[in-house]
Amino acid sequence: MKNMTLRESMLSAMFVAIICVLTYITIPLPFSPVPITGQTLGIMLVGMVLSTNASFVTLLVYILIGAIGLPVFSGASGGLGVLFGPTGGYIFGFLIGAVIISYIAGKSSDVKKLIIAGFVGGILVVDLIGMTWLAFSTGMGLKKAFMFGVLPFLIGDGLKLVLSALVASKIKKHLSHMG
Repeated sequence: MKNMTLRESMLSAMFVAIICVLTYITIPLPFSPVPITGQTLGIMLVGMVLSTNASFVTLLVYILIGAIGLPVFSGASGGLGVLFGPTGGYIFGFLIGAVIISYIAGKSSDVKKLIIAGFVGGILVVDLIGMTWLAFSTGMGLKKAFMFGVLPFLIGDGLKLVLSALVASKIKKHLSHMG
């Protein structure tokens, strides 16, 4: 892993804080152990704006501060129990998803390319990992995990995807003018 510049480190720290704040936007669903959260918006922004290295570090720091018990996961929760509970797969999926988004997006600020990157890493990858872990950790099977852990979230994830691509495009254009 290459060394991060001061600018990348500062952006990484800022995005850790943004994800932590977005985590507090949580809407529990009575039929699912997985709530609607703002986290996915933050994850997509991280991958779309930061380099793959900085995306990895950002999500690793986020996961580690949650693992030690800080209330940065959905519903103001934290600790290893959350990481190994029904939603843990989504949290680990955030790390892989953000890196994939960053890899696909590269330095592009093109909204269409950012949407494709966000869809692949932020929806397909995160949902696949999350759904698989949800099925394993609860014993509900993959079909039920899809029905309760993916399907109800697709419209909201699509809206967050478009919003994150529009915002990331503006941020990347601004950052490129700063040098």
